[in-house]
Amino acid sequence: MNTVATVAQVVVALAILNVWIIRFGKATSWRGGEATNMSEEFAVYGLPNWFMLMIGFMKILLAALLVVGLWVPALTKPAATGMALLMIGAIAMHFKVGDAPLKSLPAFIMLSLCAFIALV
Repeated sequence: MNTVATVAQVVVALAILNVWIIRFGKATSWRGGEATNMSEEFAVYGLPNWFMLMIGFMKILLAALLVVGLWVPALTKPAATGMALLMIGAIAMHFKVGDAPLKSLPAFIMLSLCAFIALV
């Protein structure tokens, strides 16, 4: 795999793990609506708590697969594709609640990186 794609793979994995583990309960300027943590953000989107847990599990799993994909390349493209689909959903939720497009920027960047990873 080329070096740029490998770097993108690490960036996506670390960014997702940061959001879903380290910053899960913290306020950021990227949260949907006026949410101050992940639970509030999913409530803003009109989604139940169990759905947040399922999405979190899937994102952490896919981020872990991206890391493992550094040694087992066959995992990389499926993990990047799955993550890209979740990022499309994240962008859609921001638009659903009328967030400024800037709030979707991190998800758009992750989507772009995942698409790049999946296509190289």
